[in-house]
Amino acid sequence: MEKNAEKDVKFGTDGWRGIIARDFTMGNVRRAAQAIADYLKEEAAKPRAQRKPYLAGPVIVGYDRRFASEMFAREVAQVMQGNKFKTILSTEVFPTPALSFLTKKLKGPGVMVTASHNPAAYNGIKIKIDGRAAQEDVTSAVESWLDKTQPVKAGGFQEKSFRDAYLSYIKSRVNVAAIRARLKRPVVVDYLYGAASGLLEELVNSKKISAIHAERDPLFGGLHPEPVETYLKDLKEAVKREKALVGIALDGDADRVGVVDENGKYYTPCQVFPMLIEYLVEKKKLRGKIVQSVSMGYLSKRQAKAYGLDFEELPVGFKHVAERIAAGEAAFGGEESGGYAWKGGIAERDGLLTGLLLVEMCLTLKKTPSQILSGIEAKYGRSCFKRMDLHLSKPVPDKAAYAAKITKKLPKKIAGSDIQELVNIDGLKIILAEGHWILIRPSGTEPLLRIYAESDSPQKTQDMLDLARKWAGAGAALEVAA
Repeated sequence: MEKNAEKDVKFGTDGWRGIIARDFTMGNVRRAAQAIADYLKEEAAKPRAQRKPYLAGPVIVGYDRRFASEMFAREVAQVMQGNKFKTILSTEVFPTPALSFLTKKLKGPGVMVTASHNPAAYNGIKIKIDGRAAQEDVTSAVESWLDKTQPVKAGGFQEKSFRDAYLSYIKSRVNVAAIRARLKRPVVVDYLYGAASGLLEELVNSKKISAIHAERDPLFGGLHPEPVETYLKDLKEAVKREKALVGIALDGDADRVGVVDENGKYYTPCQVFPMLIEYLVEKKKLRGKIVQSVSMGYLSKRQAKAYGLDFEELPVGFKHVAERIAAGEAAFGGEESGGYAWKGGIAERDGLLTGLLLVEMCLTLKKTPSQILSGIEAKYGRSCFKRMDLHLSKPVPDKAAYAAKITKKLPKKIAGSDIQELVNIDGLKIILAEGHWILIRPSGTEPLLRIYAESDSPQKTQDMLDLARKWAGAGAALEVAA
């Protein structure tokens, strides 16, 4: 059986990712695909009453614009067909949320070849089931099947375009016709060379949509295809140059979104999520629980209190948010990396859909993004959020033990504020008297430490990050480098 020196196939927060030609190889892709097939066969062999109903349909295989993604996807399709599953391969690049939608529509599992927002050297595989990311019980079961059987390949799988079906779904969730009729100022969309390129123009069908970084470039123009401020300089400049209403950025597989206002200012997810909630509650009359990753901000919590809605923080990873929405336990979900969802559709983050909702919001309210955010902050306070990523000499093996070490070193006051609460969800979150907070979160699988902070002023947020960095190095007992 073909194996690679870097042979581990490990499904993390949302999929398995590896460096192309080092650990993301044809051999390892076949191993992963065979493990998925073996898991599906195991599920199919269960008594009918115990089978998962959303595994009944065909296996749908999709891919993004990365180097050799289509070739890897064909390999996956051949393995699935070789294991006697009805398999359909997309005839074109499409976003990961499109694949998630298809798994719900066709009641079958999906395999997406993508490394999402990771650098160009990476590729990966995401497993989608029932309109969302596969939960840990599924990915753990898949990993347990690795190398149990020899990969089997066969041709004869079906190839089909799903573009129209996905765009129809988007139109069912956002009033595209109203956007087209009301749009007077440009909207700039930065595709970051990713899988959704051209879709916003096709949906809105207006000359007011202006796209950048829409061509195919497997090197992503030297950028990481991640819609965070570091990589959105061109979008900021385009918005100001074109006097646009808003700038929308999508990541490599278009499940995440970044937002730039009419002045060229980047909005953090801790600002975007409250804007979405306010609009969905006030104008769409949506009601229900608000759930968010523990790395998100306090404005949404204040909104929940003001509207009398339940609120819950979850571990990092959109699959935890999606699980609550899919179960009907939540109406709104958000995460710090720019993923959002709300009830009424699939329980999946979708950057294209969210971007369109933001445009609809501006046009319906007849306000610019800065005016909408000003209204939010007037009601709930100001949000100044920042994240710092630190590299460690080795991964932190035990998050709970690490958090305990940090807890022992905490002073009584931080930046002049009393500690109100300590939250041990996916790291250590320190909540201060004003609701300001710091989260120190080791990766667990990578030699990486993320520190997050939010307060009502940029300087205070930076001061909190600087303090946390000192504790983080001491708590890890490791050499920490910026």
